[in-house]
Amino acid sequence: MTQQHEQTSPAPEAGAAPATPASTAFGPAPTTPDGWVERARQVATQLALDAVERDRANATPHAEVALLKAAGLVTLLAPREHGGAGQDWTTALRVVRAVSAGDGSIGQLLGYHYVWAWAARLVGTPEQIAAVERAAAEGTWLFGGAVNPRDADLVVRVEGEELVFSGRKSFSTGGRVSDVTVLEGVIEGAGQHVFAIVPTDQPALRFAGDWDNLGQRLTESGSVEVDGVRVPWEAAAGYVRDESAELGWRFVPRVYNTLNVPLIQLVFANLYVGIADGALATAAGYTRDRTRPWPYTPDVKERGAEEFHVLETYGDLRSRLWAAEALAERAAVAIEAINARADEVTAEERGEAAVLIAAAKQVAIDVGLDVGTRVFEVTGARATANAVGLDLYWRNLRTHSLHDPVAHKRAEVGRFYLLGEIPEPTWYT
Repeated sequence: MTQQHEQTSPAPEAGAAPATPASTAFGPAPTTPDGWVERARQVATQLALDAVERDRANATPHAEVALLKAAGLVTLLAPREHGGAGQDWTTALRVVRAVSAGDGSIGQLLGYHYVWAWAARLVGTPEQIAAVERAAAEGTWLFGGAVNPRDADLVVRVEGEELVFSGRKSFSTGGRVSDVTVLEGVIEGAGQHVFAIVPTDQPALRFAGDWDNLGQRLTESGSVEVDGVRVPWEAAAGYVRDESAELGWRFVPRVYNTLNVPLIQLVFANLYVGIADGALATAAGYTRDRTRPWPYTPDVKERGAEEFHVLETYGDLRSRLWAAEALAERAAVAIEAINARADEVTAEERGEAAVLIAAAKQVAIDVGLDVGTRVFEVTGARATANAVGLDLYWRNLRTHSLHDPVAHKRAEVGRFYLLGEIPEPTWYT
């Protein structure tokens, strides 16, 4: 599922704004889930210092990824025997939330990395899983992905014992900051989908650097040209040699193979909760320190933070954000139960988890967008200054929450509750 990969450290782009330095002052690696979440909060604190400036510069986030690696967050899910932290998905999702509060773009890069690093377990053979997880942990790989399912335009040619990927994806994630990239394409003439993990630093992968959107600007989510990326058949995830099969190789399906979509949707929910958390915390600090009380009222307060409508708004937003977080945590419990018995998981269990994740995602979007908007009501007109940067949270959340229509997530929950139907696995469910 992977090839030998020699890591490179690209130099920062000419003219780029100063980036967050990779800190080596984190100390020994944490040994508990709570310790890893606290480590993620330390990373978020560093990222938050210049998040607004880095967002405006829109420079490739090499230093930010180096920070994630220095903190040990990149190998969080990797097995301990390979040098990773051996943590579970509950911890990984909490880490995504924590990092996203400091910088939503970097939280997305980390969350997507966890999903694509886990892809070997979802789809690969036992031999592929062992090889990928060992190499990824030893090389502290950051995974990117060119798997946008709306673009069914990566064609895979079979040339003897090799597969050759060619085509273009209008969206990818991780791009030029990743060490390896997950590719997905359709085998020419056979219609079979195939995944492979390939080195990012190769001439056959050309990232355009054309992601210049409203939000999530540092996620390297632009287009990529795939011009003859070659992998051996042995690298095709989940395929085993079978001379009786049409292609001489056969994919071994499991229900667990389809968990990649619910997993990434749950990453989305935690990304949104984290961004909203960052917005609320930033606004609260501004309100305490700088928001002036309104003088034209019978009940004039000494500080803006003492006004009733300010307290009521913060109380409402904080309560609803806690509720969204609790629903995301409940969904993580369902994922852990599935991971514990991956080979025996049923379609019903998978479907019920997908529904719970759909519920968590829609609630996170609703609450997050409300937080991103209403914080301006309790900070005041001066808080709209570009230097404050409160708009960054709303822009990030608004941009990413359009990944797929939330109305379909509501309908999934409705069909389950009203009609008893579980969602069929697709590229978005």
